Amino acid sequence: MEKLGSLSHLFATVFLSNFATVVVIPGITDVTMSALCPGQDQCSLAIYLTGLQQSITGVGTVLMMPLIGKLSDVYGRKALLTLPLTVSIIPHVIMAYSRTKNFFYAYYVSKTLTAMLSEGSLLCLALAYVADNVSEGLRASAFGIVSGVIASAFVCATLAARFLSTAQTFQVASIVSMIAVMYMRIFLEDTKRNNDPLKQPILMTAEETAQSDEESSRKVEVFKKIPSLKDLVCLLKTRETILRAAFVALFSSLGEGGLQASILYFFKARFHFTKDQFADLMLIMGIAATISQLVIMPVLAPIVGEEKLLSMALFAAFVSLLVNSVAWSIWVPYVVAAFCIFTFFASPCLRSIVSKQVGPNEQGTAQGCISGITSFANIISPLIFSPLTDLFLSKRAPFYFPGFSILCAGLLSAIALIPSLMITAAPRTLSNKESCDGYREA
Repeated sequence: MEKLGSLSHLFATVFLSNFATVVVIPGITDVTMSALCPGQDQCSLAIYLTGLQQSITGVGTVLMMPLIGKLSDVYGRKALLTLPLTVSIIPHVIMAYSRTKNFFYAYYVSKTLTAMLSEGSLLCLALAYVADNVSEGLRASAFGIVSGVIASAFVCATLAARFLSTAQTFQVASIVSMIAVMYMRIFLEDTKRNNDPLKQPILMTAEETAQSDEESSRKVEVFKKIPSLKDLVCLLKTRETILRAAFVALFSSLGEGGLQASILYFFKARFHFTKDQFADLMLIMGIAATISQLVIMPVLAPIVGEEKLLSMALFAAFVSLLVNSVAWSIWVPYVVAAFCIFTFFASPCLRSIVSKQVGPNEQGTAQGCISGITSFANIISPLIFSPLTDLFLSKRAPFYFPGFSILCAGLLSAIALIPSLMITAAPRTLSNKESCDGYREA
């Protein structure tokens, strides 16, 4: 518990950053619809632009996440956290100033570009930071607490959005995101030792000089050895558990990406949801996620194991999406949201399983690779689900099933369930460098 207590500044940074991100979500659908299709409840342009943004962001994060994770292994988590936290301020400031059509497009472009760096990188680096400071036995619970902090921010942000105007939500998001950067820079202690040349002795022995030169050359090599597709394939081929986890991450992320691209527009068209109703729904989900991550998971993870909890979460996700896809009344999404406690186990369990398969100097790389796979899924899913959602919400649908895209997202969770059942609690093997060297020799 003392180790977990030392992570309090990280938890505060994660909370503030996610609060700023989530507080604008309930109102962004109405802002988008008002800017692009005023007075309408169904807008094809809004659906396609949202999907395009998600795909472009996915391309950027596929390239950036492994690199950010790799660089954080060398230069420390704190230095790499600064960039995504800083650039995420820009879109909030634009929308805080004005939400007219021209400013919406400026927001759209800036959000797309900055999300390439900020989307997923905070979670990736936060989990690597936790892995640096927590033993393997407590890692699943610690990862669950990170997810619980995110869920708490989700609850607080949606509750705040319920009582703030749309303009005020963007103003609050701008201020809180700035506070997050300053708080992190002032209070968060880095896990990497200080290599500032100004603090090194002027005269060093030959042995110290050789060691220093070796470290300097190793840092330069980082830029020459940006994680490539070959490195990713090597990691997956030499670690069977990580390979199965990668399949789970791919299909579950395809489902989640499809859900993001469709569910808000589905509720808008099907039940005429407004900002306040979106906020109410998100609040219920946030409370369920907080209870799941901070209360239930720390108790169940040591007893049941992350592998079984992962399978349980994917099955629960399939059932909840199946029910939402055939929602027959406005109260159904609220009830489903309240009973989604088990679905929130998936991400921290998956990350914990992967974390235990690599050494302490490879945490950023491993988490970055999983984030890259997740981002790759986010490229593909909007290309599939945006046209699918538009088709089945329009009069051109081949048959009447407005929630068909939600059902397809649920089926992807069911597919992800299959490899999750084959994941076992395998011990960590060789480091990635050693195993990859052996793989190339073979």
